[in-house]
Amino acid sequence: MKIQYTEETPRKIRDYAEVEPELSSKEVEDIAEIFKTPLTGTFNWDYSVQDNRISKLYELGKKLNWNVSMDIDWDRPLVVSEEIPVMFWDEYPPYKKLSDDKKREFLRHRGASQFSQFLHGEQGALLVASQLVSCAPTYQAKLYAASQAFDEARHVEAFTKYIQNRSKLMYPVGSGLKSLLDKILTDERWDLKLIGMQIIIEGLALAAFNTAKAVTPDPVLRDILHLIIRDEARHVTFGVNYLEDFIENLTEEEREDRAMFAYEACVISKERLFPTDVFRRFGWNEDEAREFSNDAGFSLEFQRLLFSRVVPNLSRIGLLTDKVRPLYDQLGVLEFESHTSDDISWAELEKPIDLSA
Repeated sequence: MKIQYTEETPRKIRDYAEVEPELSSKEVEDIAEIFKTPLTGTFNWDYSVQDNRISKLYELGKKLNWNVSMDIDWDRPLVVSEEIPVMFWDEYPPYKKLSDDKKREFLRHRGASQFSQFLHGEQGALLVASQLVSCAPTYQAKLYAASQAFDEARHVEAFTKYIQNRSKLMYPVGSGLKSLLDKILTDERWDLKLIGMQIIIEGLALAAFNTAKAVTPDPVLRDILHLIIRDEARHVTFGVNYLEDFIENLTEEEREDRAMFAYEACVISKERLFPTDVFRRFGWNEDEAREFSNDAGFSLEFQRLLFSRVVPNLSRIGLLTDKVRPLYDQLGVLEFESHTSDDISWAELEKPIDLSA
């Protein structure tokens, strides 16, 4: 096995439907992008249980483990609708000019781009969880981060298998998502990693996964998303429960610093929702496409749906300070401050795994 180290993100789209030559183990080449971080690790010599909620989440993680190979029936046929759905893009001039086959190709690439960002985001979560094992200061947080690292490894495995065997098309990581992951992974402060990953990225992922689960006709993808959503809900709950006590004890300056970090992460996340690579592939002007999407109301409404799950948690942990509130108001999401969600409901978290649900 050869490893090619690079300091830049590869931009090639990978098509698994293409027949590739058989390679020996010595010919296979992995591409690894290098990043450096001034990570400060900690031992914990106390081993005390200080928060029963975190201990309970750790126990649920052990109890509700699932296996990508065994708990999902991968042999079911791929369900792809031949019908071209009515959507807001129908009025976009470049899209209207496409033949039906080209429209199907466009929709396939849009879906593939979304699945690919799911996959890349899960790898980012895996790396962050592994960092938290080392740098989180308390015994319980280290145990939970270790259990989350295994969850994230399972998510990476599940999306990789789905893309390689069913959607057959993998897009490179989007620049917005990559920028946010770089920011989280290379910061030396453990609590910013927790804010960026557990509250922002995982919160947005929960909303996106629930939306995708509701509309996909593929039973395999529906089962994958159902199982991952359960894991992600525990991860968000961990972040909220752990951070609300920690942030309460920060100085005002430290809290404002975290609040601005969270806001900037939300802005980057908002931009990453638009599949610019897909529009470039079809030769469309991405600025015009974005403007049309916003004018049609779809992108803005979808963003509001996603942030309806993030903003309440930022409020709960004390990061909607007076200084940043006007900034969220400009994003049009401040109204969700008092929104409630079942994502971190203990009744939902404790339900047994049931793929027939």
